[in-house]
Amino acid sequence: MTTGINGNDASVLHHPWLSAYPDRVRWNQEFKPAPLFDLLDQSVAAFPDRVCTLFLGRATTYGEIGREVDRVAAGLTALGIGKGSRVGLFLPNCPTFIVFYFATLKTGATVVNYNPLYAVEELAYQVADSKTDLMVTLDLRVLFTKVEALLGQGVLPRAIVASFTSHLPTAKSILFRLFRRHELVDPEASNQAHKLVLAHHLAPLTSPYIAAAIDPEHDIAVLQYTGGTTGTPKGAMLTHANCYINVQQVAAWAPDLAMGEERVMGVLPFFHVFAMTVVMNLAIAKAAEIVVMPRFNLDDCLTLIDRVKPTVMPGVPTLFGAIVNHSKLAEHDLSSLRICLSGGAPLPLEIKNRFEALTGCIIIEGYGLSETSPVATSSPLDGPYRAGSIGLPLPATRISLRDLSDPHLEVPFGEKGEICIAGPQVMKGYWLKPEETARQFVGPYFRTGDVARMDADGYLYIEDRIKDLIISSGYKVYPRRIEEAIYTHPAVEEVTVIGVPDPYRGEAPKAFVKLRAGSDAEPAAILAHVAPKLSPHELPAAIEFRDSLPKTMIGKLSKKELRAEHA
Repeated sequence: MTTGINGNDASVLHHPWLSAYPDRVRWNQEFKPAPLFDLLDQSVAAFPDRVCTLFLGRATTYGEIGREVDRVAAGLTALGIGKGSRVGLFLPNCPTFIVFYFATLKTGATVVNYNPLYAVEELAYQVADSKTDLMVTLDLRVLFTKVEALLGQGVLPRAIVASFTSHLPTAKSILFRLFRRHELVDPEASNQAHKLVLAHHLAPLTSPYIAAAIDPEHDIAVLQYTGGTTGTPKGAMLTHANCYINVQQVAAWAPDLAMGEERVMGVLPFFHVFAMTVVMNLAIAKAAEIVVMPRFNLDDCLTLIDRVKPTVMPGVPTLFGAIVNHSKLAEHDLSSLRICLSGGAPLPLEIKNRFEALTGCIIIEGYGLSETSPVATSSPLDGPYRAGSIGLPLPATRISLRDLSDPHLEVPFGEKGEICIAGPQVMKGYWLKPEETARQFVGPYFRTGDVARMDADGYLYIEDRIKDLIISSGYKVYPRRIEEAIYTHPAVEEVTVIGVPDPYRGEAPKAFVKLRAGSDAEPAAILAHVAPKLSPHELPAAIEFRDSLPKTMIGKLSKKELRAEHA
């Protein structure tokens, strides 16, 4: 069975985005579902000697990664892991993540991604909710002690511990164990050692590993937990077909990406759905080299770009903003970059323009959610860029804007509505939450909670999240519009706007601003700058300067902490 849109269907003629679709991309192309691990197997077979990962100076080929994946898959199978099992990955970016991700999928089990920065309480909730059978982590103290606590509480049945230093070049491995020994633990000395398996003790592979039979459209590849910024985190059930096809959709959108020739910066954390698909899985599908950064540091990132010459870098707006505001940017050569993909949050036009002018690299902005594997729309690589737009639907993806008070009704073009998405990348549903799943769908369309308008050519323009909407003196105020206006002030590096109680307006926007290094400004000057760009009810009631603004693990500016302060 193939998944796609019938090009002869008369309804296709009514999709406005077709009039502006990129010449080299067919919206109505079909995508054949397949097991997600086929991405790796195909690249291993075609490019066994091509470097797959470059990790802190050590290169590992596709052939080596493929053999290790099969060894670990056999070891997991021997431990009883298979269809119906859930394996948690509590790991930073490292080759171990890639190995256990694909090994888990080959057993027929489901990967559960975990944020390495989560506290034990947050981890315990997700372990219990997902019914994780086995957790994979490293012998780094900062990670292991949390897993040890979960084992001690009886929340987690067992864990596998891999060696961090085993993936380092020999000299670095020795130096790390000599001078940073305090950052490592000895799992065998733990009081939970009886519940642990060391990764290198998994049985060696004595015969070719035969992967489990997969039904791509029904078997769940990944449980991807939502961020929880608007409520309790929920596990989005992403099937093998959801994840595999979303990679194919993104690859079709960027036809210039060459097999076996690209080098991708792995700056974003793999556990996050954006990096999982657009960094790790897309790179592996293209047999690209992944420059793996276990922890983001801007200086290290710029040095790596200068030295290893990546061609592609997915990122978030705060990353691109940090680069353009770096005081020593001129000392680094970023000319190898051809394509940068921005996601996770709206990309301010000011940052896009400055980054492209400084580097000569194109940034395309995508949009999606955990529930859509995640990419649903993107600005085109070819053709004119439309300022403020998140672009057009990816191939085989349908977008419908629905009335904010009645999601069964579509809104006319040009009017604001809730983005609703249908396509092969849309999740199967929320894990163990059938009622919430039902509430989140209108027919085949997933309700995103994001407000946008669509122009006559099908380009989408995000206005804001429904839950971020501010009602000020009876008017609907969208924080993103205010943020875009404030970003045009030359002294502003980052800004977040939230609604706060106001005795006159009921609710009013308040802006939190981080200034660029060496810049100076007063709140009154920023208000005067944006006043011509905003209506009176959109003007912030207050502007507060901060040395830093709260961010999520992926680097997206977060409103949750600022709201909590005011609450």
